[in-house]
Amino acid sequence: MSSRKNNKQASDQKVARRDIPDRLRVSPNSRFKLKDTDAERDFGWDKDKAAVATAENRKRLEELQYRLYADGRYALLLAIQAIDGGGKDSTIRRVVSAFNPQGCSVTAFKAPSVEELRHDFLWRIHKAAPARGSVGVFNRSHYEDVLVVRVNDLVPRAVWERRYEQINAFERTLSECDTRIVKIFLHISKEEQRERFQDRLDDRKKNWKFDLGDLEKRTQRDAYNQAFEVMLQKCSTQHAPWYVIPANRKWFRDFAVSQILIYELEQLPLRFPQPRFDVKSVKLV
Repeated sequence: MSSRKNNKQASDQKVARRDIPDRLRVSPNSRFKLKDTDAERDFGWDKDKAAVATAENRKRLEELQYRLYADGRYALLLAIQAIDGGGKDSTIRRVVSAFNPQGCSVTAFKAPSVEELRHDFLWRIHKAAPARGSVGVFNRSHYEDVLVVRVNDLVPRAVWERRYEQINAFERTLSECDTRIVKIFLHISKEEQRERFQDRLDDRKKNWKFDLGDLEKRTQRDAYNQAFEVMLQKCSTQHAPWYVIPANRKWFRDFAVSQILIYELEQLPLRFPQPRFDVKSVKLV
């Protein structure tokens, strides 16, 4: 058993469900540092209680999405970023699956195609933005263009440096056009990442998930952490906040993400449309 699993649980007082978003949100213009965030932290919750709360949250998310779809005036965009092994796919499977697929789309942004490279870096992103009444989920996102692009020197520094403000302007436009933007960063420790990679090697059913390229990225962890920190510092805004989730414990990750989504959807003045006819006058035969 790893030393991580032998560690004593954090001694936090239990934080109320409604307060979780405030505790995990990155303040605009902050000097946020990943080293100040404990990937093990659970804010006083235990696995069983968190599992019950997550199940309740999934039901609430289903209700809120139904209102979002019926209302038709707003959209929700959820962007998820993490280092490799951070849990993006499983978060989508365990939390986002609460939404009805008819009103929810998931877009995974991999290396851009030849056609996409012939356009500005936000071209392919804007095409995938959710329509009013729907939920759009980005598995990776436009932030890859200030992460992998920066770490691997794929474009000149002068190019990626101006992208932070371009991203903020893009997200401001979406927000002003009635899209609620939620950005989730799943934070795991280096030891947890190693354990997850080893699990993929040990389990034949998970071998397909292992990518040799992940080993190179693991050697670049410090550079990626620096890029993540700048991203969080420069691009957590009032209209598009970043939330940093302690994600070593998957059960706490799922609970926290579901709680944040509820909070964000409840900020929208969702209502059911009034019928265009007198309901009482309709007689079924």
